[in-house]
Amino acid sequence: MATSDATQTSNLVEAVSGLRDAVEASVLPLKTPGQAQGLTVRKELLDQLDDYVLPRLRSIDAPLLAVVGGSTGAGKSTLVNSLVGASVSRSGVLRPTTTSPVLVHHPEDKRWFSDQRILPSLARVTGGPGQESQPGTVRLVESDALPSGMALLDAPDIDSVVQANRELAGQLLSAADLWVFVTTAARYADAVPWDLLRTAAERGTAVAIVLDRIAPEAVDEIRPHLAGMLREQGLPTAPIFTVPESVLTDDGFLPDESMGRLKSWLDALASDARARAVVVSQTLKGAMGSLSGRTASLAEATAEQDLASAALAKAAADNYEHAITGVKDGMTDGTLLRGEVLARWQEFVGTGEFFRQVESTLSKWRDKLTARLKGQPAPSEDLGEALQSGVANLLVSHAHAAAADTAREWRRLPGGDALVAAHPELVKSSADLGPRVEALVRQWQGEVFDIVRQEGGNRRTNARIAAYGVNAIGLFLMLVSFAATGGLTGAEVGIAGGTSVLAQRVLEAIFGDQAVREMAAKARESLLGHVRDLFAEEEHRYAAAVASVGDTEGQSASLDAAAARVREVAA
Repeated sequence: MATSDATQTSNLVEAVSGLRDAVEASVLPLKTPGQAQGLTVRKELLDQLDDYVLPRLRSIDAPLLAVVGGSTGAGKSTLVNSLVGASVSRSGVLRPTTTSPVLVHHPEDKRWFSDQRILPSLARVTGGPGQESQPGTVRLVESDALPSGMALLDAPDIDSVVQANRELAGQLLSAADLWVFVTTAARYADAVPWDLLRTAAERGTAVAIVLDRIAPEAVDEIRPHLAGMLREQGLPTAPIFTVPESVLTDDGFLPDESMGRLKSWLDALASDARARAVVVSQTLKGAMGSLSGRTASLAEATAEQDLASAALAKAAADNYEHAITGVKDGMTDGTLLRGEVLARWQEFVGTGEFFRQVESTLSKWRDKLTARLKGQPAPSEDLGEALQSGVANLLVSHAHAAAADTAREWRRLPGGDALVAAHPELVKSSADLGPRVEALVRQWQGEVFDIVRQEGGNRRTNARIAAYGVNAIGLFLMLVSFAATGGLTGAEVGIAGGTSVLAQRVLEAIFGDQAVREMAAKARESLLGHVRDLFAEEEHRYAAAVASVGDTEGQSASLDAAAARVREVAA
């Protein structure tokens, strides 16, 4: 091989290896519409790259591998045995007979097949036909009857009742330089073989047809029909060899005269290096040419996976963002000043009469409140617990809603239903959400008290704070933070409004109106910051579930780039 040719081949091996790595790295874990087809394409690509394209590129002068394949009962094993004049492959009426492949080669060619150069996923075994039942193996048989330069591989039935055999047969056909397709007069038009023949045509694989066990008087009728079908399927140059129905010899072989033309053609091909090179070049060129389109099909499937992953992640993100908005609205629409909080506030400042007179005699009641707080400890603990409980309930309710909504959406999205089934905990919030929320609210309440302390910057302010107590002022600030009343109706509006107005007036008397607005905004933002962190942790459970099945981001671009590199080098 010339230096320039060797460099070209080396560059091509590097590019194809890069493509192979990109194909292997691609994952399609989500049950999308294109997943099944994508997985099939991925496996077929890996099989052909590992079993044929890369081995052939690295060893262009290796013997030609002819894979003998066909339908159940077509007589493949008998044909192979007859061609080499020895019982190398088990034949018989029981199905399946060939359950693992048998590779027959000339002794001089042993080095080409004894290692993992081709079919690296199959272990090598030697011995008689009884060895062929071992799964995951290829049995090597040496034969002087087969010319050096060509090997025959007897494959399992392409329509075997055993799925593993069917898959193996397809893999072996992808590893062939030449596919010798064996059929019969009764089976030549079956659908399964023609699906594989069309695949061979699409990939440029060299094909020879053996019409086995045909009655001599039917040859002139069937052969032209078969030739027409081959033309229609893109295989107009595939040679057709007929093997007439014959009585087997005592050794169970076909008589020489019945397969003379086929044997002569194979012998001539094996002995003519130029002819072998033509067949290898045709198949290799076809295989290389098919890589781009098949990789594009896989890239499309991976892009679909990426979109599905993004849609699942977006559903979770949107629902938890909506939950944050719900908490934010709940903090400012007055709903936190309902029920238990109102009752505890009422206990804190006095009777209901207090609220009815707040607007008209605010100053008077503020002074009265100050006097009450100076003279005796107020029930601030109960009010604080009510506020904590109200905030906690607000957070928990929105977190539960986000989890339920996300699970419901996932069940409708591609790939989501299987993920929910695999992670049933995602239908609801984390098991420890309640304690985490309680700890969060306690932490936030402590931060509100810190805000009050930080604002007590001079002796006069400190004295006023001391008159009420830091905790009491902190509770006033929390109430002001939840001041709006948009969520309340009827009498509640007046009561809640009076509550917030009184609390705000007391705070303004201590800190000033601008400072109170800033403190309330700071308290609200502090709580929202904690809520965002909490809900981000809850949302992460869904992102982790998507990530757990594999990272699909960027796969499509990697496949396209690798295929483009192969095209560039091969041009």
